Amino acid sequence: MTSTTVQKPDLMDEDVPIGPPPPRARDLMLWTWRQLTSMRVALVLLFLLAVASVPGSVFPQRRTNPVAVAGYVEAHPDLAPWLDRLSMFDVFGSPWFGAIYLLLFVSLVGCVVPRSFAHARALRARPPAAPQHLTRMRDHRSFDTPQKPVQALDAAAAALRRHRYRIDRTTATLSAERGYLRETGNLFFHVSLLLIIVGAAVGGLFGTRGTVVVLEGDGFTNTVTQYNDISPGRLVDVADLPPFSLEMVDFTATFATEGERRGTADEFVAEVRYRTAPGQPSTDRDIRVNAPLTIGRTDIHLLGHGYAPIFTVTDGAGTVVFSGAVPFLPADGNFLSTGVIKVPDAQPEQLGFSGFFLPTAMIDEQGPRSLFPEALNPAVVINVWKGDLGLDSGRPQSVFQLDTRSMEQVRDDGEFVTALLADGQALDLPDGLGSITYGGYVEWANLQVSSNPGLPILLGGAGLALVSVTLSLFIRRRRIWVRVTPVGAGGSVIEIAGLDRAHGGDLDTELDELAAATARPAGLGTGSKGSDPT
Repeated sequence: MTSTTVQKPDLMDEDVPIGPPPPRARDLMLWTWRQLTSMRVALVLLFLLAVASVPGSVFPQRRTNPVAVAGYVEAHPDLAPWLDRLSMFDVFGSPWFGAIYLLLFVSLVGCVVPRSFAHARALRARPPAAPQHLTRMRDHRSFDTPQKPVQALDAAAAALRRHRYRIDRTTATLSAERGYLRETGNLFFHVSLLLIIVGAAVGGLFGTRGTVVVLEGDGFTNTVTQYNDISPGRLVDVADLPPFSLEMVDFTATFATEGERRGTADEFVAEVRYRTAPGQPSTDRDIRVNAPLTIGRTDIHLLGHGYAPIFTVTDGAGTVVFSGAVPFLPADGNFLSTGVIKVPDAQPEQLGFSGFFLPTAMIDEQGPRSLFPEALNPAVVINVWKGDLGLDSGRPQSVFQLDTRSMEQVRDDGEFVTALLADGQALDLPDGLGSITYGGYVEWANLQVSSNPGLPILLGGAGLALVSVTLSLFIRRRRIWVRVTPVGAGGSVIEIAGLDRAHGGDLDTELDELAAATARPAGLGTGSKGSDPT
């Protein structure tokens, strides 16, 4: 006998692979694509998108409120740089948020497209053939009938067509199916999610939203410098905003004066005169809450209202350095309002004033307060500051707050200077700083100016989602089979079985009705649920 020696490979030989071969790049890509387009991953990405949106409401965002971001950075000098590296002050423009958004979109497209083709094939396909043993199915009927097989199948087909079944018939069997719109509803729901994602992206890229405070008798031109704050889309050129303008002719606010609703707003009406472009004729229109003004594709909503006291400030040299109305922000339901006046041109020092506007003034042991939101007894409470307003520091500031880090509150004989002024009254400042005079008030309206080209897509997605949920809830996918076996002289044995893809329906009732339609009453046997042919 000849022996054969098998030489073992040298484990140090580089030509001998160690372990399983690495997966091919194509297989890895296919596996990754299958995982990405699975419904499980789509749900995970949807959850991640919701979680990723949370920091956008927790931390101030640089695009919408740079003043708040600057304040947060100053208040948290150690934490803020790390948050900034993670794009926490620009969450919705961050690469990681965009990556989740894009992956979710790709995942949904990968889910919808193959299912759409499969559903289209199912719509064209015939109902599946009858199983060999119908009596083994959970819901079935079996009985004898004196009818001939052809007559029984004709009766069954007519009954099923009345219930909108699709029929496929052979000489001895009948297959029927309905409820295709249920799967259509599922596909519509996925498409609606895609539309919502696309609509939100279009609005975020090409939409614009801003707010502006407009005083009675004053106007607004749709330029970026006129806004109190503005959030343009990332692909919007703010130099190409629609060139409309408007003037607020009058503002009327009415409040309930009696009963439990006393002090609540009855109606806010802003009477405006607008032009769609320079040189165009003007049009008068009222803007009310939930009744916006639409100019082209731009909607102008009335968000709020308040009072703007009128002040005149004279500096120590006797020069009028400020004169005009200053919007104060409501702080409570009775429109006690707070605000500031910044006077950078005052001499010898810059001046700042903070205070309260009281529409219906009352001073008691609780301090200054307003008894009613309507201006029945208007007055202002003024506090005086001097020093550097910080307007040249490069730090963003709010027009409704004083930066008092380089200022001090003015004193007279060791007491802080504070005064309650009625219409026409003046406060002379100590140390030759000048004076301030209160000269009444005007009302202001807070307007939201928005343009969202993605809104029709969002509304279409929401409507499609409602339709899809309705289809999925109220339409049942159901199959029914009928087999007829001839026996004796012209009689038949009829087997009926059904399959409900969503349990809990009325399949038993439908099978009983079908059995009654395919058999004469005298020939109906003991065909109860689960019975076997005898």
